[in-house]
Amino acid sequence: MNVVVVGCGRVGSQLATLLSVEGHNVVVIDKDAEAFKRLGTVFNGITIRGLGFDEDVLEEAGLREADAFAAVTNLDNTNLMAAEVARKMFEVPHVVARLYNPIRERTYQQLGLDYVCGTTLVAEVLLDKIHAGHGHHVSALGDVEVIQFMASGVLDGKRLHDVEIPRRFRIAAVCRDNMMLVPEPDTVLRQGDIVLASVKEEAFERIERYMEE
Repeated sequence: MNVVVVGCGRVGSQLATLLSVEGHNVVVIDKDAEAFKRLGTVFNGITIRGLGFDEDVLEEAGLREADAFAAVTNLDNTNLMAAEVARKMFEVPHVVARLYNPIRERTYQQLGLDYVCGTTLVAEVLLDKIHAGHGHHVSALGDVEVIQFMASGVLDGKRLHDVEIPRRFRIAAVCRDNMMLVPEPDTVLRQGDIVLASVKEEAFERIERYMEE
Protein backbone atom coordinates (compact mmCIF):
# COMPACT_ATOMS: atom_id res chain seq x y z
CA MET A 1 0.00 0.00 0.00
CA ASN A 2 1.21 3.52 -0.82
CA VAL A 3 0.62 5.96 2.06
CA VAL A 4 1.37 9.66 2.48
CA VAL A 5 1.57 11.05 6.03
CA VAL A 6 1.53 14.80 6.68
CA GLY A 7 3.07 15.74 10.00
CA CYS A 8 6.06 14.12 11.64
CA GLY A 9 5.35 14.87 15.28
CA ARG A 10 4.77 12.28 17.99
CA VAL A 11 1.76 10.78 16.21
CA GLY A 12 2.89 11.10 12.60
CA SER A 13 6.33 9.64 13.20
CA GLN A 14 4.91 6.64 15.03
CA LEU A 15 2.27 6.07 12.38
CA ALA A 16 4.83 6.29 9.56
CA THR A 17 7.16 3.90 11.36
CA LEU A 18 4.37 1.38 11.98
CA LEU A 19 3.37 1.46 8.32
CA SER A 20 6.99 1.13 7.21
CA VAL A 21 7.56 -1.87 9.48
CA GLU A 22 4.50 -3.52 7.91
CA GLY A 23 6.17 -3.18 4.51
CA HIS A 24 4.13 -0.34 3.04
CA ASN A 25 5.56 2.44 0.88
CA VAL A 26 5.45 5.55 3.06
CA VAL A 27 6.14 9.20 2.31
CA VAL A 28 6.25 11.66 5.21
CA ILE A 29 5.79 15.41 4.71
CA ASP A 30 6.68 18.04 7.29
CA LYS A 31 7.57 21.70 7.03
CA ASP A 32 10.38 21.22 9.55
CA ALA A 33 13.22 18.97 8.41
CA GLU A 34 14.29 18.49 12.03
CA ALA A 35 11.03 16.63 12.65
CA PHE A 36 12.23 13.68 10.58
CA LYS A 37 14.68 12.84 13.36
CA ARG A 38 11.69 11.37 15.22
CA LEU A 39 11.45 8.57 12.68
CA GLY A 40 12.91 5.33 13.95
CA THR A 41 15.87 3.59 12.39
CA VAL A 42 13.51 0.96 10.97
CA PHE A 43 11.74 3.58 8.84
CA ASN A 44 12.76 3.08 5.23
CA GLY A 45 10.36 5.44 3.51
CA ILE A 46 10.79 8.88 1.95
CA THR A 47 10.75 12.27 3.68
CA ILE A 48 9.83 15.54 2.00
CA ARG A 49 10.13 19.00 3.52
CA GLY A 50 7.14 21.16 2.67
CA LEU A 51 3.52 22.04 3.41
CA GLY A 52 1.07 19.16 3.43
CA PHE A 53 -1.57 21.03 1.43
CA ASP A 54 0.80 22.32 -1.28
CA GLU A 55 -0.14 20.66 -4.58
CA ASP A 56 3.44 20.56 -5.86
CA VAL A 57 4.64 18.93 -2.65
CA LEU A 58 1.84 16.37 -2.82
CA GLU A 59 2.65 15.65 -6.47
CA GLU A 60 6.27 15.07 -5.47
CA ALA A 61 5.06 12.72 -2.75
CA GLY A 62 3.23 10.65 -5.34
CA LEU A 63 -0.21 11.30 -3.92
CA ARG A 64 -1.93 10.43 -7.21
CA GLU A 65 -0.81 6.84 -6.71
CA ALA A 66 -1.51 6.78 -2.98
CA ASP A 67 -3.96 4.33 -1.42
CA ALA A 68 -4.24 6.29 1.82
CA PHE A 69 -3.48 9.73 3.22
CA ALA A 70 -3.22 10.87 6.85
CA ALA A 71 -3.02 14.53 7.94
CA VAL A 72 -1.82 14.41 11.55
CA THR A 73 -0.18 17.74 12.34
CA ASN A 74 -1.15 19.63 15.51
CA LEU A 75 -2.80 22.37 13.42
CA ASP A 76 -6.44 21.73 12.56
CA ASN A 77 -6.46 24.16 9.63
CA THR A 78 -3.48 22.40 8.06
CA ASN A 79 -5.11 19.01 8.51
CA LEU A 80 -8.40 20.24 7.08
CA MET A 81 -6.82 21.77 4.01
CA ALA A 82 -4.52 18.83 3.40
CA ALA A 83 -7.35 16.31 3.75
CA GLU A 84 -9.62 18.28 1.42
CA VAL A 85 -6.89 18.57 -1.22
CA ALA A 86 -6.17 14.84 -0.96
CA ARG A 87 -9.86 13.94 -1.24
CA LYS A 88 -11.08 16.36 -3.87
CA MET A 89 -8.07 17.07 -6.05
CA PHE A 90 -6.15 13.81 -5.83
CA GLU A 91 -9.13 11.52 -5.11
CA VAL A 92 -7.23 9.41 -2.60
CA PRO A 93 -9.45 6.45 -1.55
CA HIS A 94 -8.76 6.62 2.20
CA VAL A 95 -8.23 10.01 3.84
CA VAL A 96 -7.94 10.43 7.61
CA ALA A 97 -7.42 13.69 9.49
CA ARG A 98 -6.37 14.40 13.04
CA LEU A 99 -8.67 16.71 14.99
CA TYR A 100 -6.54 18.50 17.56
CA ASN A 101 -9.12 20.85 19.04
CA PRO A 102 -12.50 19.19 19.78
CA ILE A 103 -14.20 22.58 19.33
CA ARG A 104 -13.69 22.16 15.58
CA GLU A 105 -15.32 18.73 15.49
CA ARG A 106 -18.51 20.07 13.89
CA THR A 107 -16.49 21.45 10.97
CA TYR A 108 -14.88 18.07 10.35
CA GLN A 109 -18.28 16.40 10.50
CA GLN A 110 -19.84 18.89 8.09
CA LEU A 111 -17.07 18.22 5.61
CA GLY A 112 -17.63 14.49 5.95
CA LEU A 113 -14.04 13.84 7.00
CA ASP A 114 -12.97 10.62 8.66
CA TYR A 115 -11.07 11.81 11.69
CA VAL A 116 -9.51 10.95 15.01
CA CYS A 117 -10.23 13.38 17.82
CA GLY A 118 -7.96 14.16 20.75
CA THR A 119 -4.62 15.80 21.35
CA THR A 120 -3.07 12.64 22.77
CA LEU A 121 -3.36 9.86 20.24
CA VAL A 122 -1.96 6.45 19.67
CA ALA A 123 -0.93 5.89 16.08
CA GLU A 124 -2.50 2.43 16.09
CA VAL A 125 -5.96 4.05 15.82
CA LEU A 126 -4.92 5.91 12.68
CA LEU A 127 -3.30 2.74 11.38
CA ASP A 128 -6.59 0.88 11.80
CA LYS A 129 -8.39 3.62 9.89
CA ILE A 130 -5.90 3.50 7.03
CA HIS A 131 -6.29 -0.26 6.77
CA ALA A 132 -10.07 -0.21 6.96
CA GLY A 133 -10.93 3.16 5.47
CA HIS A 134 -13.14 3.90 8.46
CA GLY A 135 -13.13 3.38 12.18
CA HIS A 136 -13.90 4.75 15.61
CA HIS A 137 -12.78 7.99 17.19
CA VAL A 138 -10.42 8.41 20.10
CA SER A 139 -11.98 11.38 21.82
CA ALA A 140 -11.29 13.89 24.54
CA LEU A 141 -13.64 15.56 26.96
CA GLY A 142 -12.31 18.99 27.75
CA ASP A 143 -8.67 18.59 28.71
CA VAL A 144 -9.01 14.96 29.86
CA GLU A 145 -8.20 12.24 27.35
CA VAL A 146 -8.10 8.48 27.19
CA ILE A 147 -4.81 7.16 25.84
CA GLN A 148 -3.39 3.75 25.05
CA PHE A 149 0.33 3.05 24.90
CA MET A 150 2.99 0.40 25.30
CA ALA A 151 4.86 0.66 28.59
CA SER A 152 8.51 1.65 28.30
CA GLY A 153 11.35 0.37 30.46
CA VAL A 154 10.76 3.30 32.80
CA LEU A 155 7.62 1.54 34.07
CA ASP A 156 9.17 -1.91 34.40
CA GLY A 157 8.86 -3.07 38.01
CA LYS A 158 6.96 0.04 39.12
CA ARG A 159 3.67 -0.18 41.02
CA LEU A 160 0.62 1.77 39.92
CA HIS A 161 0.59 3.97 43.00
CA ASP A 162 4.20 4.97 42.24
CA VAL A 163 3.42 6.32 38.77
CA GLU A 164 -0.13 7.63 38.89
CA ILE A 165 -0.65 11.35 39.46
CA PRO A 166 -3.67 12.23 41.60
CA ARG A 167 -6.37 13.96 39.53
CA ARG A 168 -4.05 14.05 36.51
CA PHE A 169 -3.04 10.55 35.42
CA ARG A 170 -4.91 7.33 36.21
CA ILE A 171 -4.40 3.83 34.77
CA ALA A 172 -7.67 1.97 34.14
CA ALA A 173 -6.56 -1.28 32.50
CA VAL A 174 -3.45 -3.22 31.58
CA CYS A 175 -3.13 -5.85 28.84
CA ARG A 176 -0.38 -8.44 29.34
CA ASP A 177 0.09 -11.74 27.49
CA ASN A 178 -3.25 -11.19 25.75
CA MET A 179 -5.00 -10.92 29.13
CA MET A 180 -6.77 -7.73 30.18
CA LEU A 181 -6.30 -6.78 33.82
CA VAL A 182 -8.11 -4.22 35.97
CA PRO A 183 -5.14 -3.24 38.12
CA GLU A 184 -4.94 -2.54 41.84
CA PRO A 185 -2.79 0.25 43.32
CA ASP A 186 -0.02 -2.28 44.07
CA THR A 187 -0.10 -3.93 40.63
CA VAL A 188 3.43 -4.19 39.22
CA LEU A 189 3.83 -2.94 35.65
CA ARG A 190 6.10 -4.55 33.07
CA GLN A 191 7.79 -3.20 29.98
CA GLY A 192 5.67 -4.06 26.97
CA ASP A 193 2.35 -3.92 28.83
CA ILE A 194 -0.42 -2.20 26.88
CA VAL A 195 -1.77 0.49 29.17
CA LEU A 196 -5.14 2.23 28.97
CA ALA A 197 -5.24 5.41 31.00
CA SER A 198 -6.80 8.84 31.39
CA VAL A 199 -4.62 11.92 31.53
CA LYS A 200 -5.07 15.66 31.85
CA GLU A 201 -3.44 17.51 28.98
CA GLU A 202 -1.27 19.50 31.38
CA ALA A 203 0.30 16.28 32.68
CA PHE A 204 1.08 14.66 29.35
CA GLU A 205 4.69 15.80 29.17
CA ARG A 206 5.31 14.27 32.60
CA ILE A 207 4.18 10.82 31.45
CA GLU A 208 5.64 10.73 27.93
CA ARG A 209 8.64 8.82 29.25
CA TYR A 210 6.30 5.97 30.23
CA MET A 211 5.56 5.33 26.55
CA GLU A 212 7.64 3.05 24.39
CA GLU A 213 9.02 5.00 21.43
